[in-house]
Amino acid sequence: MNSDQLRRLFARALSASLASPLLLTGCGSGGVSLEGFSPPTCDEGRLSLRGLSPAAAPDFIEMRLITDLYGSAQQQPVVSAGTPCESAQQPVACNAELESLSSEEGFRSRCDLDCQAYYLVTTRGDAVEAHTSQEALRAFLGDIDAPQEALLQVFAEGYSLSCTALERGAVKANADGTFNVVATKGFACGEGSNLTQYLLEVTPSGEVHVRESHILERGTKGCAVGRRPAGLRSDGSVACADELGQHFALIAHLEEASITAFLRLRDELALHGAAVELQQAALRSALDEVAHTEVCGRLARRHGATPERAVVAPLPPRPLLEVALDNAVEGCVRETYGALLAHHQALHAEDDGVREAMVRIAEDETRHADLSWAIDRWAAERLPPAEREAVRAARQRAVEALRAEVAAPTDAALLKALGLPEPEAAVAMVDLLSRELWN
Repeated sequence: MNSDQLRRLFARALSASLASPLLLTGCGSGGVSLEGFSPPTCDEGRLSLRGLSPAAAPDFIEMRLITDLYGSAQQQPVVSAGTPCESAQQPVACNAELESLSSEEGFRSRCDLDCQAYYLVTTRGDAVEAHTSQEALRAFLGDIDAPQEALLQVFAEGYSLSCTALERGAVKANADGTFNVVATKGFACGEGSNLTQYLLEVTPSGEVHVRESHILERGTKGCAVGRRPAGLRSDGSVACADELGQHFALIAHLEEASITAFLRLRDELALHGAAVELQQAALRSALDEVAHTEVCGRLARRHGATPERAVVAPLPPRPLLEVALDNAVEGCVRETYGALLAHHQALHAEDDGVREAMVRIAEDETRHADLSWAIDRWAAERLPPAEREAVRAARQRAVEALRAEVAAPTDAALLKALGLPEPEAAVAMVDLLSRELWN
């Protein structure tokens, strides 16, 4: 089960249970005409580096992400194409240089909750090179004469490109040698914030010009619940007359707890010999939860509530079976349902802002659910049959507990404001996931 399969399953659940297609809701203008546009080429949800045609073609190209989480810089490979050092005369030295190469600078740089930027690394023969600015990227690409090159320039300029929603990521070649790209900017989670769609023109020299802009969604009031860590000692309840304030305070508390959950998971995956890709996905998920904590905390404070800090007791690393049991309950069941719930909110929230926020958060939570199932597959290969059966039984108990939880009556006004399903619809969603996925 991967992210694309989860999205298709979520679309079926929403269509069958709620009679509503999984589409982004616009705000009246209809946005850019998408006739003649094609989606970006992507690899595992990331803009692909295949299809580039630089003047000096490299053997290997890799995009790396620089992150500074809590003051500790991390260098993470994001996506790559080709074979490292394929034509090198001294491949051992070439690969060693590639492995040790790092940068503190990059394009698409930003600093909010954490600082991050991207850069490209290439190998050609024995040469290993980092391209750490927009100017260096343009010099490497040369004339922009391929759709993926136009998309990469737009990405480097700070725009977001969806791999799955044409209205948020698309490209079209023009007869005059330019390219049009549809992209977005913004992450609405609070009054006054917007998700804005842009029609951009990319020239052969790499310049990016705005030709149109449309607000797709306004504001936001909602965040998804993430993975709960073992050892959580606080419950997140606060005294506040505003129900929305109470809700956002609780969600912010759980999102903060999820940061610890994913960081601990990253360490335990490393301890038990999991692939680096799984470890990096857990770290990326922790970064997502940092952002979710901040935006939900702001929403809580706007509604008169101050979130309680998450208190998580320090615990020693757990045996693989305990990691697998926790992942089955918190990841494969609760986080998977939470991702579906976020997609529902993106469609059905009464407030435009809630819908917009959940478009972004639903994508994050879908990746987190994908990670949970990848960990489940990895662990199953290492557990004996009796322990695999214990994991399966724990998952089924979690499904039954979730079904009872979502069936409980909830204030109708709060459901409408947040875009949450009525209990009957929520039970139907759980039942479909149970038939198609959990069983």
